[in-house]
Amino acid sequence: MAHFRIVPDNTNIHFMRMRKWTFPIAAFLSIMSVVLFFTIGPNYGIDFLGGTVIEIQTKEEHPDMGALRSKLNGLGLGDVQVQTIGADDSILIRMGQQDGGEEAQQAAISKIRTALADEAEFRRTEIVGPRVSGELAFNGTMALLVTFAAIAVYVWFRFEWQFAVGSFISAANVVVMTFGFYVVTQHEFNLTSLAAVLTTIGYSLNDTVVVYDRIRETMRKYKKIGIGDLIDRAINDMLGRTIITTVTTLIALFSLYFFGGEVIQSFTAAMIFGVLAAIFSSVCVAAPILIYFGLRQDQMTKKQDAEAASKA
Repeated sequence: MAHFRIVPDNTNIHFMRMRKWTFPIAAFLSIMSVVLFFTIGPNYGIDFLGGTVIEIQTKEEHPDMGALRSKLNGLGLGDVQVQTIGADDSILIRMGQQDGGEEAQQAAISKIRTALADEAEFRRTEIVGPRVSGELAFNGTMALLVTFAAIAVYVWFRFEWQFAVGSFISAANVVVMTFGFYVVTQHEFNLTSLAAVLTTIGYSLNDTVVVYDRIRETMRKYKKIGIGDLIDRAINDMLGRTIITTVTTLIALFSLYFFGGEVIQSFTAAMIFGVLAAIFSSVCVAAPILIYFGLRQDQMTKKQDAEAASKA
């Protein structure tokens, strides 16, 4: 019985010829994401702007969420978000920072307590102040910068400096486009969203390193063909693996998006976009960069010979 193959043998898609289109597209999307970020801006959650989180348990096992939202939004406290956390009767209420300082915030909490006193038990109330939010934003930015630095150092030691530059630019492209996704969709950007961005960096790096590993292996086999054809051959050889990995990952993420509840929808939506952006970026950004930065086959050959000699 013949083995089933998703991608037929001898598939030869000329990805490197398409770089004159894919590279400008990636650059355009990244620039537009930056422009939108600084002009429109994302929909920051209370993790970054400050506000109040209230957790309640309703007396009804299956409360009417629509009626509850209408009731709270009718209190005149601005946008009040209501979502279940696990069971239907466990509910998280998120309210933005009120004008008037801490007194106004406490007065808003009292309004909610009075409105729901007969139908819910209050479990916890947390106020996130602007100073704490500023610290969270700073720590989140530092986490991104440290991640990028670690990526560049790791790839540089494992491959050549061109690969380090390529993985850095590719991961940055994914991060910027994911921020653009949050601006365009206006999904709330909070600490969970930041976790999604960091996760997409990890996925992008993993995919880029797999592509680079295959390019390095192909260099060992074919030393007489041009660098563009060599990269195309490497990417075509791993197309089946890329499709299977991507599809299985997306199946899991779409399941979480549709059945995981409102709490993680923003996270999974960003992850779905991030996975697709990572695939595009690793093939259409990370790989062509090796050509633009003048990678030569003899560079890798010398390094591989040196590694082999050190092990002998």
